[in-house]
Amino acid sequence: MGDKANVHPGAAGRATAADRPASVRNVVLVGHSGSGKTTLVEALALTAGALNRAGRVEDGGTVSDYDEIEHRQQRSVQLSLVPVEWDGIKINLLDTPGYADFVGELRAGLRAADAALFVVSASDGVDGSTRMVWEECAAVGMPRAIVITHLEAARADFEEMTRRCAEAFGGDDPDAVLPLYLPLHGPQGPDGHAPVTGLIGLLTQKLFDYSTGERKESEPGEDQLPGIEEARNRLIEGIIAESEDETLMDRYLGGEQVEIKTLVQDLERAVARGSFFPVLAAAPAAEGAKQGLGTVELLELITGGFPTPFEHPMPGVTTIDGKPRELKACDTEGPLVAEVVKTSSDPYVGRISLVRVFSGTLRPDQTVHVSGHGLADRGHEDHDVDEKIGALSMPFGKQQRPVTHAVAGDLVCVAKLGRAETGDTLSAKDDPLLMEPWQMPDPLLPLAIQAHSKADEDKLSQGLARLVAEDPTMRLEQNQDTHQVVLWCLGEAHADVALERLRSRYGVQVDVVPHRVSLRETFAGRSAGRGRHVKQSGGHGQYAICEIEVEPLPGGSGIEFVDKVVGGAVPRQFIPSVEKGVRAQAAKGVAAGYPLIDIRVTLLDGKAHSVDSSDAAFQTAGALALREAAADATIHLLEPVAEVSVLVGDEYVGAVMSDLSARRGRLLGTEQVSGGRTLVRAEVPEIEIGRYAIDLRSLSHGTARFSRSYARHEPMPPQLGEKIRQEAQKSQ
Repeated sequence: MGDKANVHPGAAGRATAADRPASVRNVVLVGHSGSGKTTLVEALALTAGALNRAGRVEDGGTVSDYDEIEHRQQRSVQLSLVPVEWDGIKINLLDTPGYADFVGELRAGLRAADAALFVVSASDGVDGSTRMVWEECAAVGMPRAIVITHLEAARADFEEMTRRCAEAFGGDDPDAVLPLYLPLHGPQGPDGHAPVTGLIGLLTQKLFDYSTGERKESEPGEDQLPGIEEARNRLIEGIIAESEDETLMDRYLGGEQVEIKTLVQDLERAVARGSFFPVLAAAPAAEGAKQGLGTVELLELITGGFPTPFEHPMPGVTTIDGKPRELKACDTEGPLVAEVVKTSSDPYVGRISLVRVFSGTLRPDQTVHVSGHGLADRGHEDHDVDEKIGALSMPFGKQQRPVTHAVAGDLVCVAKLGRAETGDTLSAKDDPLLMEPWQMPDPLLPLAIQAHSKADEDKLSQGLARLVAEDPTMRLEQNQDTHQVVLWCLGEAHADVALERLRSRYGVQVDVVPHRVSLRETFAGRSAGRGRHVKQSGGHGQYAICEIEVEPLPGGSGIEFVDKVVGGAVPRQFIPSVEKGVRAQAAKGVAAGYPLIDIRVTLLDGKAHSVDSSDAAFQTAGALALREAAADATIHLLEPVAEVSVLVGDEYVGAVMSDLSARRGRLLGTEQVSGGRTLVRAEVPEIEIGRYAIDLRSLSHGTARFSRSYARHEPMPPQLGEKIRQEAQKSQ
C-alpha cells in the first residue's frame, strides 16, 4: 500500500513465484457488468509493466482481446487469467464476467482465488447480484477489498459511494468498510466537474499525484490535512478494533500515538483474515501515461494485505472410492492435487485447461490421473482416466508463455488434456484423488435445438459434448418423451454464446425450435374396448379378438394390467401378447400422441383360432382395443407441475407472487430469510415457466434466484388441452 511504502522492502534477492507459494497472490475481480473490471485489470498490468505505454502486449493485442465473442457482445463472457508481477510477487488476476448469465465463470474464479476485489462503479453503485456474491464470500471467510471506479463521471462522489458500500457490505459493522485514501480533485471544468488527479493516504498523510500520468509522492499542504482528520481517525480506530493487541485501543484512546508501521501490519492482518475491507479508488491511465490513478496503491494492498495460498483452506479431498484424505495446505512436496477451473478450445492449440494447483508440483509431460464425478445429471459421465499432459504455460492476451512447472498455490494453463473437463481433479497416476466440487448454479432456461443440415447433424453430438465439457453450468438433455435435444442454460445471453460457440468454434449450425414439455394422457373414467384383428389372404391368416375394460388410477400408478379371462377364451400364451400390445399403444398415446399413464387395463374376454392366432395378432388386437376404449372416453391431458422456490428481496415479494399466480401457480407459503429476503414457494405448471429464468431476472432487477423440481403430472385446463390436441391432429 502507498501508506506502507517504507515498510515493505523491495524484492531484491527474493525467490520467484515459480518456486515459492508465498510469492503468489490469486485475486478474483467481482462486480456487475460495466463496472470496469477488465479496464482495471489492464490498468494494473500497465502499471506493473506487463503492458507497454500504449496498453498493448508484445504481439500488438490488448491483454483481454483473445475472444471474438466478447468483442461482438461488447462484454466479458468468460473467466480470464492475467498474471502480473509487483514487488517480487506474482499476482494472478482473475477477471470474471459481471453479467448474471455467466455466474458459472464467476464461481470458477472464486474457487481459484484466495481473495476478491469487488469493483464498484461510482456512477452505478452496488447492485443486488454483487451483494449476493459478497455474502457468498463472507460465508467462506474470503478476504475482500473494494475498488471504486468511474470517478471521472460527472456525478461521481467517492465519499457517498464509500458510505453506500459500507451499508451494503458492512452488515452489523459498517466500520469494517473504510477508505484507505481520499481522492484529490483538480480544477473544475466548464461543466463544474472537478476531475480526480491524485490520492492522499489517510495513515501516512502523504499525497500521491497522478496528474502527470506517473505517480509522484509529496507532502500535503497545511490546508489539506484538516480535511482528512475525521476520516483518518475513523480508519485508525477501525484498524485498532481488529488488532490482535487488545491493549492497543485503550492506549490509543489514552492519547498514545500508534506507529504507522504497527497500523499497517494490523491492517494487513485484518484484511488477510477477512475481517476488514478497505476501500480504494482506481482509474485507467490516460493515453501515453505510465500509471493509472490508484493502481500502485492497489498493487501494494494485494501484495501486502491479501493472503498467500498457504492461508487458503484446502478443499475437501477424498480417494476415488470416497475415503477422506487429509492433506497439508499448499504443500509443494505433497501429493499432486490440482483442479481444472476452466476449459477452453483454441483453434490452433486445441483444448486448454486452466488449472489451480492445491498440492504438489505440476510439470510438463507428466502423466496424471483425471477424475470427474458428480455431474452425470448435466451430461457429464463420471470418468477416471490417465492422461499425459502437454506444455504448461501462462496466458497473456492471445499469447501462451511457456513455464517449466507450477507449484502448489499457482495457476497454470495445461495443453492436451483431451478428457479433462471443468471441475475435474488432476492427481498422481499412482495416487488418484478427487476434490470436492464447488457449487454451480442450476441451468433453468431450456433451449431446444436441432441440426440445420445433414452435415451439421453429423457434427452436432461432438460439438455439444465439447460445449458442456467446457461449461458445467450447461446441461445437455436428450428428452426421450419429446425426442428433443435440449441445452439448459442460465439465460438468453448464455444461450446466445453457446450457439455462437457451436457455430464458430465447432462448425455446427443449429436451429432453435419451440421447447416442448413432457405431457401425458390418462382416462377420465371407465371405458371398454374391443380389439378385432382378423385377416385372411392365403396361407396363414391373422386372428385375434380381445375385450378390455379401462379405468383410471391415482397419480403415479403407471399402467396396471389385469387378466380376468375365464374358460380359455384367450389362450394363456397370448395373454402377455395382449399386454404387450396395450403397453406399446399406451407409450404412443391415444389422443394427442403423448404417453398414457395411471390406468388399469383388465382383459375380460376374447377369441382365438387354432391356426391363425399368433403373438403379433394379439399384440395388434390389444392396441386396437385400447384405441377403441379411448374413442368412447374422455381423455385428460396431464401436464408436469414443478415445485418452485424463489428467493427474492422483500421489496419484490408482491410482484413475484402476482406473477406466479398469473402463471397458474398455487402458492404454498412464504418464509422470511436473513438479509431482507423472502423464500416464496409455489407449484406452477412447467409449461408456464419455460422462460422464468429471464422473466424473474427482469422482475427483480437481477436480485432473485429460483429453483425448481418435478412434483407430479396433473390434468390441464380443458381449453388448453383441447388446443394442444388440435395442434397434434394438424401435425399428423
